[in-house]
Amino acid sequence: MNAVNALETRNLVKRFGGLVATNDVSLSLQKGVRYALIGPNGAGKTTLINLLTGVLRPSGGSVLLEGEDITGLAQHRRVRRGLARTFQINQLFSHMTPLETVGLAISERLGHGGEWWRLAGSKADVIDEAAAVLERFGLSDVMGEETRVLPYGKQRLLEIAVAIASRPRVLLLDEPAAGVPEEERHEILDIVGGLPEDVTILLIEHDMDLVFSFAQRIAVLVNGGLFMEGSTQEIARDPRVREVYLGEAGHG
Repeated sequence: MNAVNALETRNLVKRFGGLVATNDVSLSLQKGVRYALIGPNGAGKTTLINLLTGVLRPSGGSVLLEGEDITGLAQHRRVRRGLARTFQINQLFSHMTPLETVGLAISERLGHGGEWWRLAGSKADVIDEAAAVLERFGLSDVMGEETRVLPYGKQRLLEIAVAIASRPRVLLLDEPAAGVPEEERHEILDIVGGLPEDVTILLIEHDMDLVFSFAQRIAVLVNGGLFMEGSTQEIARDPRVREVYLGEAGHG
């Protein structure tokens, strides 16, 4: 009997008028495997992620999470079922502290939602878990500072910490190192490399050093379609992939 994939798309299509942004993409992510999604600018990577997470509704095809069709589910319901993401540009609350931010994510997961503000003082378990998550991400020393004053690399780490606090089974990382100064990038690399092994991860990234140090399998998207998919070794030595990045093949 075949194992159920952690995340799967079947003939996924997204049209914006006459533009086909996602073109018949069928992709299977096995449980616990580290994947990377790469492709030229305009290849449709962000559109695909938005389809996976429910930001966009597909024009055709389906999305399955652990074998269950979630194509029609709203974003928050996908999160509750174990699908979390980060964004190219962080979505943090600038005047909240890291402790409050992660605590809110934990509170949402536990079903407290907006009660976080009222219950925070009496929910020691939430506070303790939030502190433990922040320690894992090297953020203990800034847990009481407003997010807006944190270095950008720390903000990116906090966004990943928030995603992990929801205890996802599948995590989509949308360019976690984007805009991070070179001297802070090693923290991102270390944290991404050390994420829980039982979490299936799809990394969207332009930095090939990060891609090849992290991924076990890579999918290449071009013009909204799946150009090829394979192990890191197969992708690294395939001349067609190099052509895409050299601009000798189609750009999205």
